Amino acid sequence: MTFAQQQRPGQKQQPSSDNESERTRQENVNELKTQGSGKLQNKVALIVGGDSGIGRAVAIAFAKQEADIALVCLTAPEKAEKTKQMVEQEGRSCLLIVGDVGDEQFCQQAVQQTIDQFGKIDILVNNAAEVQPQESHASISTQELEQTLQSNLCSMFYMTNAALPYLKEGSTIINTTSVTASKSNEQLLNYTSSKGAILTFTRSLSQSLGDKGIRVNGVAPGPVWTMLVPSNLPADKVKAMGEQMPMGGASQPEEIAQSVVFLASEDASYMAGQVLFTQSMPC
Repeated sequence: MTFAQQQRPGQKQQPSSDNESERTRQENVNELKTQGSGKLQNKVALIVGGDSGIGRAVAIAFAKQEADIALVCLTAPEKAEKTKQMVEQEGRSCLLIVGDVGDEQFCQQAVQQTIDQFGKIDILVNNAAEVQPQESHASISTQELEQTLQSNLCSMFYMTNAALPYLKEGSTIINTTSVTASKSNEQLLNYTSSKGAILTFTRSLSQSLGDKGIRVNGVAPGPVWTMLVPSNLPADKVKAMGEQMPMGGASQPEEIAQSVVFLASEDASYMAGQVLFTQSMPC
């Protein structure tokens, strides 16, 4: 049994992020005692969708590896402030930027704020996402479809284009897609469509930027225990989440973060256009 499995909490439905036990679960992403080794020493990472869940875990993991962080979040200033504090506890700087990455102008402003604060961007992590489960494709409104694509896919175009003038040889871009990009899900048609597009976007962007020495890769998590789970799934689905996976349960955000650290570091210097399926069913 791995350390993460020993630490994994029971999977029960909680009403929302206001529930105390859920808040505690999210704030304990630091339980994996990962020792930093300077893999990202003095790098600057712009992390989109970093107030909680995978984004928070990545921010902390990067800070442990001696990177400074610019953290973009839509709302939830209390959660973002908590992430900022956790980064600073590792002795690194953290800039909070609040706004909607589905707005191209905001993405340009977020990049400029990062440059003004740190003078450079070495790593871009596109992690923002939203999910709206529906019983069937007929239940998905045009507005919901457009909003999902705007938040999950278009935001990556906007943020990447805004950051590109500041990325140099050796810089990295890491996009978060999902196992649903290949396995699909009948109740997540708009979400899975966006995640499939992110997978091909990642590989195409890698080909486009390869001659500039900018590596583009991605991670495709299976079920991950984040605040989206109790907020968007019925109780029976929450209880059974991840049972079909090889490890027999949902992963924790900090487990996914270690894959992102790997892709951001020189350990993955020969990897480009790759997507790591961190806990997937056979395709």
